[in-house]
Amino acid sequence: MTDQPEPKRAVSVRRLGIIAAGGLAGVAVGLAAVYGIGAAKRNQTDAACRPAAGLAKRLAPFARGEVAAVNVATDPVRLPELSFTDADGKPRTIADWRGRTILLNLWATWCVPCRKEMPALEALQAKLGSNAFEVVAVNIDTRDAAKPKAWLKEVGITRLGYYADQSAKVFQDLKVAGKAFGMPTTILIDGAGCELGNLAGPAEWASEDAVKLVEAALKR
Repeated sequence: MTDQPEPKRAVSVRRLGIIAAGGLAGVAVGLAAVYGIGAAKRNQTDAACRPAAGLAKRLAPFARGEVAAVNVATDPVRLPELSFTDADGKPRTIADWRGRTILLNLWATWCVPCRKEMPALEALQAKLGSNAFEVVAVNIDTRDAAKPKAWLKEVGITRLGYYADQSAKVFQDLKVAGKAFGMPTTILIDGAGCELGNLAGPAEWASEDAVKLVEAALKR
């Protein structure tokens, strides 16, 4: 028996199958490459945050009472290099606090809840401020640069360092990263620059609950 040539239709169907299979394989390889690279980048970026993951788990039970609204990070990631200035106009970034735990707070004079919680942040700084911890309150008023300083002086806020970003880019950067949804915005950050928890809205930061939360973050 001799081999008979396949009908043209059968050949066409088989070729289409081969082409489709090859195309799907190519797509699969492409997707694997893209997602593989993405995963590699995430793992590389977040490697420094692995210790923060364990610390965040230990913090979870302390997010209660006056700070029950704090969202403790389940998969800590390093935050963007947020930029702002100090009281002398010198450029600063959160990298300047590497090795220290900070409570980053974004506030503005037009934000009523921000103004109300400022004395509590002042009290927290007075109680726990040290070489290991600082409340970093960054003002984002965009118009009158003198107004925030005048307001702080008027209400007697003296223990907090003065930091500001008149462009409000620090808020936008956090918003893009999914870490800022309104004002005030507060983020607890470890010494590697990794997020331990965040809060959209005010809190009683001078309360016993808040103090215990921050003290737990300071324990290695």
